[in-house]
Formats: sequence, structure tokens, C-alpha cells
Amino acid sequence: MTQAPKGALAGIRVLDISRILGGPYCGQILGDHGADVLKVEPPQGDDTRTWGPPFREGVASYYHGLNRNKRVQHLDFSTEEGRTALLALVTEADVLIENFKAGTMERWGIGYETLSQRFPRLVWCRVSGFGADGPLGALPGYDAAVQAMTGIMSINGEADGGPLRVGLPVVDMVTGLNAVIGVLLALQERQRSGRGQFVEAALYDSGLSLLHPHAANWFMDGTEPRRTGNAHPNIYPYDALATGTDPVFVAVGNDRQFASLCRCIGLPDLADDPLYRTAGARSVHRDGLKQQLEAAMAAFDGRALVEQLMAAGVPAAPVLPVDAALQHPHTLHREMVVEMPGGYRGIGAPVKLSRTPASYRHAPLTPGDAFLPLDDSMEQ
Repeated sequence: MTQAPKGALAGIRVLDISRILGGPYCGQILGDHGADVLKVEPPQGDDTRTWGPPFREGVASYYHGLNRNKRVQHLDFSTEEGRTALLALVTEADVLIENFKAGTMERWGIGYETLSQRFPRLVWCRVSGFGADGPLGALPGYDAAVQAMTGIMSINGEADGGPLRVGLPVVDMVTGLNAVIGVLLALQERQRSGRGQFVEAALYDSGLSLLHPHAANWFMDGTEPRRTGNAHPNIYPYDALATGTDPVFVAVGNDRQFASLCRCIGLPDLADDPLYRTAGARSVHRDGLKQQLEAAMAAFDGRALVEQLMAAGVPAAPVLPVDAALQHPHTLHREMVVEMPGGYRGIGAPVKLSRTPASYRHAPLTPGDAFLPLDDSMEQ
């Protein structure tokens, strides 16, 4: 453990008994910002330990990406001994994170209704698939299935292709972020009331929450959203466009930016064309506009054009692969790659605080069977 500035959540004790992604991601974020996080796994470990390759010493990279700034132990809650040990930890915890199937902890006699009476200040955070009740209540939830059910796949992909899963677990990760928000809201309210509460972040709800602007469009005029590939459904040009070399992404959000784009690629009069003069007109006539833009951009080197456009105030970017993005100089400048002793590397905390920045104190798999003394945890 290395010394670091006191984090915003220093002194908060988090018991993370969740598995897979949403819950552990929530716990990692809280830990990055100073909370003392104890992760309790079943005897066989979190399932994601096996989700590879790649592996390091038998543990998958997937697990390493979600479980830093925690100390880990193993308990079997189906046994009386395991439940007794859990209760001893809950006695000292401010927050409990779990994602057990609905009814499981209740069957063991350690559900929210029971423990909240014994520990009224406890903030209990549940990550679930669909919530505990309703037509889909208590069903297990998986990221890709929820992407399918909430309409995300239906609007992702090329216009002439089929529905497509987003290429990362976006629903799981946003559910983890929503869980963090819920925990912080509950801790803030506890300052006034002195009482904890039940916080739930469901994958289904989180998936639906991601549907902007498609849901807003549908609410307004009832038109069924459709796939638009890389292009934005409401504004144009907001799309990946071909050049003489690599494609570039151009994100024009107003008339001034569009006029600057046209000047940069040698088509200054295009900005005055009635078909393209306004944002609404450009969106309606996007097919013809794309053809004219790409015909002109074929004379340009993509990387050089990006620099020219950015200098002119036009948001643009090269389309980079993951390895290039992680090694980009600005990624390093923003401290978005974390390195720790023992060879760990991971994505850094995206939220920057001026006085209480995130810190990286415990590499994944650091053992721990008890919370730190409060004086020590406050000085992490």
C-alpha cells in the first residue's frame, strides 16, 4: 500500500459482496476515491476470474479490470460460519453492495429487511437485472440480453444491416455508475436523517436510460428510430467520413462549424446551399451531403485533415484502434493509464477532483479480512 492524499470518500467503509461487473465496478470507483472496500467472494472466487484469456497467474484480465482498491477474502454465506463472519463485517460497514438473485439473501436470513433493522445507518446497494417485482421481476439480467430488450441493439449498426450489440458491456457499466450515484445520494441524505436506505440500480432501467435521443424523438413524433451506422440520427455531418487515407470522424454541431468545415475542404459555397444551410436541412439531405463531402475529402490525408479541422474549430478525430487510444499522449497526460507494483495496468479514474483526487492503493487480489482502523483508512 502506498501513501496518497486523503480521498473524498476516506472513512467510508464498503462491503462489496457482488460479482461479475456492475457491482464490482461500483465498488472499484468508490475505492478509487478513498473508501475502504472489502470484497467478499464465494470460496471459488468471482466468476470473472475465469473470463479469459488473457490470464495472469490463473486470474483473467477481466477480473483485474474491475477489482483494484479492494482487499479480498472468501466466505460461504450458505453456512452459519460464513453468515456470522458477514454480520461482523456489516456491523462496521457504511455501504453494502450485492447482486444476489432476488430472495437468496432473504432465504439465508440476511436480507435487507432483516439487516436494516439491526443496522439502520447501512446503505444497501443492490445491482439487479430487472428489479425484484413486476412482469420481469427477479429474472437474471445479462448485458447483451438487456441491450436487446431495451432497444439498444435495434438502433446500433449499419442502416442496411441487422441489430448489433454495442461492442462493450455498456449496460453493465452504466448500471455500475448509477449504483455509485445512488450510494452517494444515500450517503448525502444520511447526513441529514442519520438513516441508511435501500438503493437499487437495475440493468433494465439503465438500458432504457441510454436511449437518448432516440426515446426523445419517439416521444415527440412517434416515428420508429432506425439504425444510422456511425451517423447521428438528428444532426449532420456527425459521421465517420472517408478521406484519401484513413477515415475521420467529423462532429459538426452548428452552422458556424459547418461553414468552417466547407472552407477547410475547399467547398466554401456549400455552406450557402439552401439544402445544407441549416442543421435541420443538413440532417434531411444527409445522403447527398455525405457524397459531396467525401468527394472533396478524398484529396486529403486523414490525420492531417483532423489537425486542420481542429485548428479551425471543427470537432474531428481520427478513428483509432484501442491500443493507439491507450498509448495516445493525451491519455498519458490525463493520467488515464494506471500502473501499480506487480505489473498491474488499468484505466484511471475519469473524475478529477482538485483537493481529493483518486488514488490507487491496492492492486487486485490484495488480501484483507477486516476493515482498516478508521484513522488508517482516513489517511489512505
